[in-house]
Amino acid sequence: MLTTGNQLKAARALAGMDQRTLAERAQISINTVVAMEKRGAEGLTSGLPTIQAVMRVLEAEGVEFLNHGQPGVRLVAASKG
Repeated sequence: MLTTGNQLKAARALAGMDQRTLAERAQISINTVVAMEKRGAEGLTSGLPTIQAVMRVLEAEGVEFLNHGQPGVRLVAASKG
């Protein structure tokens, strides 16, 4: 589960995606993505539908969200197609 701004920023970097592209594909405003990332190590305060939309886009690019004691991400095989 996507839980922090830093985790989002790392996931986006692994996917090679800029904020604007993520926002467009998740159908949210770029200001929302910026605000989410600005949370840094703090927990996200966006609504669950927004977080899920962002996760779906990044997971489609092969990003896996890890939460084994602390938030993390890794790149796995993309499920494009």
